[in-house]
Amino acid sequence: MAAKIFVLGSVNGKFESAFQKLATLHQKQNFAFAIVTGDLFTFDQDESSLSRLLDGEIQIPISTYFTIGTIPLPDRVVKLVEKGEDVCENLHFLGKRSITKTSDGVRIVVLGGALDKSIVGGQSNEQHLPLHTADDAKILRGANTADILLTTCWPAGLWSNSTKPPTLEQQATITSSDEIAELCATLKPRYHFAAAQGDFFYEREPFFHSPSNPESDQLPITRFISLAPYGNEAKAKAMYAFNLVPGEAPPSTIPPGSTASPFLPKTNPRKRPAPDGNHAGHDHRGGRHVRRKRERSPIFGPDKCFFCLSNTQVDTHMICCIGDDSYVTTAKGPLPSPDTFASSGLSFPGHQLIIPLPHEPTIRAMGQDADRTYKEMTRFKESMQAMVATESKFKLGTVTWEISRHNGIHVHWQFIPVPSDLIWKGLVEAGFKVEAENRQFPPFEELALESGIDETSDYFRVWIWADDSDTGIQSKELVMRLDEKTRFDLQFGRKVMAKLLNLENRTIWKDVAQPIAEETEDVEKFKEAFKPWDFTI
Repeated sequence: MAAKIFVLGSVNGKFESAFQKLATLHQKQNFAFAIVTGDLFTFDQDESSLSRLLDGEIQIPISTYFTIGTIPLPDRVVKLVEKGEDVCENLHFLGKRSITKTSDGVRIVVLGGALDKSIVGGQSNEQHLPLHTADDAKILRGANTADILLTTCWPAGLWSNSTKPPTLEQQATITSSDEIAELCATLKPRYHFAAAQGDFFYEREPFFHSPSNPESDQLPITRFISLAPYGNEAKAKAMYAFNLVPGEAPPSTIPPGSTASPFLPKTNPRKRPAPDGNHAGHDHRGGRHVRRKRERSPIFGPDKCFFCLSNTQVDTHMICCIGDDSYVTTAKGPLPSPDTFASSGLSFPGHQLIIPLPHEPTIRAMGQDADRTYKEMTRFKESMQAMVATESKFKLGTVTWEISRHNGIHVHWQFIPVPSDLIWKGLVEAGFKVEAENRQFPPFEELALESGIDETSDYFRVWIWADDSDTGIQSKELVMRLDEKTRFDLQFGRKVMAKLLNLENRTIWKDVAQPIAEETEDVEKFKEAFKPWDFTI
C-alpha cells in the first residue's frame, strides 16, 4: 500500500506557521508522515517559540522526522534527545547517522551535518553537532538500500549528465562531498533529499543505476530533490509530497527524461556471468542434483544489529579499523585474557572480529559485492596473521573461523592467536575434527571456498595458519558443510579453541566481559601493534 509522504525544507524556527500548514494539508491529503530537511531550528532561536513547541502548545498533526542540519541543536533539545525522548508529541529526531524503518515500512537512511575533514579516522559521536566524518558516510553504506536518503550535504558531481544543472549562483551556495556521492551510489535510494542553503528549489532528472544483481533487468531509479527553506523571500518551492510503496521492486524500464547515474561506485567489480539456462537455480556437484537455497533476509535490520556500524547503539570504542567493505573490532568477552600471550610478546588478547559492512547472513548473499568484500576481509586476516607472527617472534600462529548460514543475521569471522607448536604438531586440526566427530557433526573437508559465491550449502569454515620463519608457512582451510538436519552449535569454534588453549573457564563470553576502560586499553594496544600492517591508515 502506498504511503503518502510530505517533505518540508528548512523550517529555521518557524514552527507555528510550518506545522499549521502541514495540519491544513494533512486534513486534505492524509499523509503517512512528514520529513523536515535541513535545519528545524535556527541560530537565534526565539526561546518563547521553542518553549511552546517543547510544551506541546504547537500541534504537530502527524509523525514528523528531522535530523541535524548546519547548526547545532538547542541545548534544551539536546537534553531531550540524549535521554532518548521525542522533542514533543509527533516530533522525532532521527539522529545524525541512522537507519530507520517507519511503521509504514519506509526505510530512511540519514546522515546529517557537513563533512569534517579534520577528523581523519573514526566516527563523530556527538549526535547534536552539525558535523560528520568520512567514516560516518562509509559505514552507512552497509545499510545496502534505502527508500529515502536524507542528507545535509549534496553528493558531488550530481549534475553530471544533467541538462538542467543549478545556476552558477546556486552552485556557489552548495556544500557537496564525494562521500555523499558514494553513499548515494551504493544505497541507490528511490528519493534523495538534501537541504538547499539558498532560496532555491532544485529537482534533478531521475537517474538510473546499474542493477544491484547483475542477473536482473531491474534498474533502481533515484530522484534527487532539494527544497528551499520554508517561508523564503524568493517564494521558491519549500514543500513536496509524493507517494511511495515500501518494498516495491525497481522498474525494468527507464522513466522518460531519465539519465544514467552521475556517480560510479568506488570500485567496479567484475560481474558474475549469468548461469547457463539449463542449470539456473541448481548446482550439480559430484552427480548430486542440489537445489539452491534462497537467501533469506536477516532476522532484523542494521538499525538493531550489533555488527552494523549504522546502529547508533554499537560499541564504537571497540572498533580498530574500518576498510571500504569491512572493519575490524575486538571481541567482547575475549577468549584469551590480556595476559594469555604476554610471554609470547602480545600484551592484548588478540581476539578480533572481521565484519563486512553489508548486513547479510552470508558472503554469498552480498551478490556483486561478495568477491570484493571477501578479498578485503582476507586482506585484514592476512595482515593480522603477519602482525601476530612478527610481534610474537613466530611463537604464535592464528585460527580464524566463519559460520555461514542462510538464516543467520550478520556473517563475520573470528580471529584468535594460538601457539604455533599446536599447529605444527597438528593438534589444532585434530581438535576441530575430534570435537566435530564427538558431536556427530558432518566431517571436515580440506577445501578452498574463497568467497563461497557458488556454495549452495551452509557451512562452518576454519583457517589454520602458522609461520616459523625458517621452513615457511603452514596454512589449511577446513570446511564442514551443514545440512538442514545439523543442529550446529554457534559457539563450536570458541569451545574448541578454549580446550586447545586451556581456557575452558573463559568459554562463555558474558562471564569474562571487561569494563569499558579495559576494552579501550586492549583496542589501543592492538592498534599500535597493527599500525605497520594497517592498510586503512
